[in-house]
Amino acid sequence: MTTLPQDELDRRKAQLLARLDELDTRIHDIEAELRSHDSKDWEEMATERENDEVLSSMESGGLNEARMIQAALERIESGEYGFCTRCGAEIAPERLDLLPETPFCADCAR
Repeated sequence: MTTLPQDELDRRKAQLLARLDELDTRIHDIEAELRSHDSKDWEEMATERENDEVLSSMESGGLNEARMIQAALERIESGEYGFCTRCGAEIAPERLDLLPETPFCADCAR
């Protein structure tokens, strides 16, 4: 059971939901950009392909972060938020301030 006060959990949940909303918007924008190409020129197509690789990487990173946030929200709901999913130790509040979605304490993250 989490040891964080309810107001702290509420604040972190709001922070995570806001970030999830930002990621959702960014991912949708990236997907739209990836579908928008209609160049016939070979040079433009090569440039677009390079840009698509960057966008795909950004999309992948965003999707991974969104999954981590969803998992953190589930841990908040289940009362397990703030504890390392690997060793069970309490995650330092300073670490949660920097990485509110982290499932690991600093030792297990290494």
